[in-house]
Amino acid sequence: MSVAQVKRISISDSPIPWLLPLVSLLVVFTIYPLIYNIWLSFHEFVPRKRALQFVGVDNWVQLWNDARFWSSLGVTFAYFVIALAFELALGMAIALLLDAELPGFGALRAFLSLTLVIPPAIAGMMFLLMEDPQFGALTYILNSLGLLDKSIPILATSSTALAGVLLAEIWQWTPFMVLIFLAGLRSLPTEPYEAAMIDGASSFQMFRRLTLPMMSRVIAVAVLIRGIDLFRVFDYVFVMTSGGPGTATYSLSLYAWQQTFSFIKWGYGATLSLVSLVIIMVLANIFIKVFKVRW
Repeated sequence: MSVAQVKRISISDSPIPWLLPLVSLLVVFTIYPLIYNIWLSFHEFVPRKRALQFVGVDNWVQLWNDARFWSSLGVTFAYFVIALAFELALGMAIALLLDAELPGFGALRAFLSLTLVIPPAIAGMMFLLMEDPQFGALTYILNSLGLLDKSIPILATSSTALAGVLLAEIWQWTPFMVLIFLAGLRSLPTEPYEAAMIDGASSFQMFRRLTLPMMSRVIAVAVLIRGIDLFRVFDYVFVMTSGGPGTATYSLSLYAWQQTFSFIKWGYGATLSLVSLVIIMVLANIFIKVFKVRW
């Protein structure tokens, strides 16, 4: 392409000059890393040779026979389902309570967004301190209420460790759901509610017959966004428990990170990352098809 053609394109209505930066970013930060990750999954780093060695499908065969992989996948799904259910229910409940023009509610809605600006690692550290068995404020409150035995450290007990990590996740990201649902509630028409009130419908009936159907697309988009993020959980687990005790909080992302950077198994770590990506894509597309999500 000559200089004259380049100048002609740059001053015309052609979309190429506007799309070129975006395409460049996609190639550098998305397409190339994906292709390299796929290539890396068929290789493995050999420390004594300080080089990558082609191993074929060995990493993929190892994956299916790896009990730790299946265990981490089960923990990830449990974390995903529990966190999403709580954030969805609490987010909708709080949004319904705040959907009013009472004094102070505007400031309260703005205050909710403060948790979203805290880095997840910092939020995890905060809850790590609050759940400390000796001087943690949250532990003290639960012990005082009789909800937790003093001999049971939350994050050091396999039966409670996942719940302890989930508290940080739910606390930080429920306001995100609240803000999305509030925006949806504010956009709903008022005429159907006025007609339902005249007909004598109760608040629960209006919520079930009017609010939920009209909010279905907003709820679906919120679930899709949070679901993708939840499946990649790493920060809270890494900071609060490092996957312990045992494998009680060992997520798939943490396992992939450990294989890649702790055990220097770059090929196997790439394989785990690709499997996680495939699972997310499959689940997201099934969700979009089933619930007919439209952007």
